[in-house]
Amino acid sequence: MQVTQLCRFPVKSLQGERVHSVRVSEQGLEGDRKFAIFDVATGFGLTARRVPELLFAAARAREDGSVEITLPDGSIATDDAALSTWLGRQVALRSITDEIVRRYENPADFEHESTGRWEPFDGSRGAFHDSQGATVSLVSSATIGGWALRRFRSNVLLDGADEDSFVGAQVAVGDALLDVGMRIGRCVMVTRPQPGDVQRDLDVLRAIHRERQGYLAVGATVARVGTVSIGDKLHAV
Repeated sequence: MQVTQLCRFPVKSLQGERVHSVRVSEQGLEGDRKFAIFDVATGFGLTARRVPELLFAAARAREDGSVEITLPDGSIATDDAALSTWLGRQVALRSITDEIVRRYENPADFEHESTGRWEPFDGSRGAFHDSQGATVSLVSSATIGGWALRRFRSNVLLDGADEDSFVGAQVAVGDALLDVGMRIGRCVMVTRPQPGDVQRDLDVLRAIHRERQGYLAVGATVARVGTVSIGDKLHAV
């Protein structure tokens, strides 16, 4: 299998950026999920599960380690006040260096999210990933099929098929080594509308549950840091 696209998402649940080559550290792709927006009143980290409009802003990693956030109207959010005005609540942008409880929410039943129960869950330490076991996410073009890749927010897109076969194995890509430890369970995030004419579509998640037992893409941790580039081959070692 070969790497055909690399994506990182500097702010959790915002649109991210494609890169041609990127260093992969223990936290995942350099700059990925380095920041998240937190609701000051509740203490919860905000994701597009609860706040779908997050997906209509975009984040770009700066060379100095900071982040540039472009709001849906094209303006740059320069501080928490600008983010709070946009979202209509008091929020704060936090980085991986902040000591903060990483707790988020997910609807118990995506079919009835407006009336049903929302369940809290704890995210990973370090970068703001949902799971400590998926600091790098990988998916193949065959698995994505006709769906928009951006629905799944994966870091590494591969040509070919059957990335699930790598679960439990160590793989080499570029000069990095990854321990592929899990299939990634999918939630209401994949149904959300996004830029680029991606519409709200509950049938995406229904199909994933029906055809793939609720899983799509695989998650890995980093066994050896290194650089990964488009065109690199991925193979089990």
